[in-house]
Amino acid sequence: MNDILQYKTYLATVHFSAEDEVFFGEIIGINDLVSFEGTTVKELKKAFHEAVDDYIATCKELGKEPEKTYKGSFNVRIPMELHRQAAIYASVKKISLNDLVRQAIDTIVNTTPTKQTV
Repeated sequence: MNDILQYKTYLATVHFSAEDEVFFGEIIGINDLVSFEGTTVKELKKAFHEAVDDYIATCKELGKEPEKTYKGSFNVRIPMELHRQAAIYASVKKISLNDLVRQAIDTIVNTTPTKQTV
């Protein structure tokens, strides 16, 4: 099951509300909250395309960068035992813990079927 839509270079998560009987989605990887909805898949996709186009136009009018900027660093909280095991593994392999985490993320992101090409 793929709960991701792609239009241009933008991705969105999509869901279904049984209570409201509507599909809804949210554009991800941007600096704002932009959502859209439709009662059919066709309506949902059309609303997504319109939301992206409108967002791009609005950002251009405001002189604002639409895509979220990632600085390349973040904190990860893991159990102490996993931290210890990772540190030992990295030490044995003669790599930094940073490199171990980077390699693990790279492997998952680039080898899973859910990888999106943007």
